Amino acid sequence: MKSRFLALAAAAVALTSLAPAAAWAEGERFVLISHAPDSDSWWNTIKNAINVAGDQMDVEVEYRNPPTGDLADMGRIVQQAAASNPDGIIVTIADYDVLSGPISDAVAKGIPVITINSGTEEQSKQLGAMMHVGQPEYMSGKLAGERAKKESDADSFLCVNHYITNPASVERCQGFADGLGVELGQQMIDSGMDPSEVKSKVMAYLNANPDTGAILTLGPNSAEPTIAALDETGKAGQVYFGTFDLSSGIADAIKAGTINFAIDQQPYLQGYLPVVILTNYARYGVMPGNSINSGPGFITDGNIELVEKYAGQYR
Repeated sequence: MKSRFLALAAAAVALTSLAPAAAWAEGERFVLISHAPDSDSWWNTIKNAINVAGDQMDVEVEYRNPPTGDLADMGRIVQQAAASNPDGIIVTIADYDVLSGPISDAVAKGIPVITINSGTEEQSKQLGAMMHVGQPEYMSGKLAGERAKKESDADSFLCVNHYITNPASVERCQGFADGLGVELGQQMIDSGMDPSEVKSKVMAYLNANPDTGAILTLGPNSAEPTIAALDETGKAGQVYFGTFDLSSGIADAIKAGTINFAIDQQPYLQGYLPVVILTNYARYGVMPGNSINSGPGFITDGNIELVEKYAGQYR
């Protein structure tokens, strides 16, 4: 009887010692691939988020992007990442037509994929991804337009689109037009990302359309040169001005009364949550049942003090 007890005890110890190894092994590797060019500083918040999540989860997270923002180049990066057999891929759907093939191929290889930022929950499902973490872009633009309609008498606007090749950016402008109750028409300009070029294009548009009632910019790359254009033309605070995203320059403009609101899609969550979720999936097989809306939220002069100190790092 004693020998039988000892044998059972030994077996229990053996099973206990094997359990952690069977559950997970530290050091998983994930790859986050964005569409952003090297010049787009907005993505620094997401880079910070994956570093924090990587440290907390004890995993490796690589950040890859096309240096110039070329989407065909991004597609090749997705293919290269999949060929390296990571434990998971986190990727933006900057252009469904360009990226659907490479992303679907990664899914077909059995690599867990979470889409973030650009694209929609529906597109994410069509690609076979496990979930999407981001904000619904059209609805965010529409809510911004409805807010502008409520708080101003604007019946015309300028949408400064610094990344017009990304369909999500056009959705923001279209949503704003619909929320304001006007046609988009020619009220969206392709500004590019060069600050001096953005500024000159905004000034040229406002000179040609002096009755423009509102402005929507789609991030710091277009917002900060637009702030400079309004300052130079003496129109700062006279035109209703909303923007997407946050930066120190945008925060200062909100406090100064130049910008009425900024839409916060919380990019930190777009980087942080997928790493945590994929790690838990790799180790324990658990996964949230639905996609996650990281935004939109509105930052105004009423709450800017709460978030500005984290701009560019956590917000």
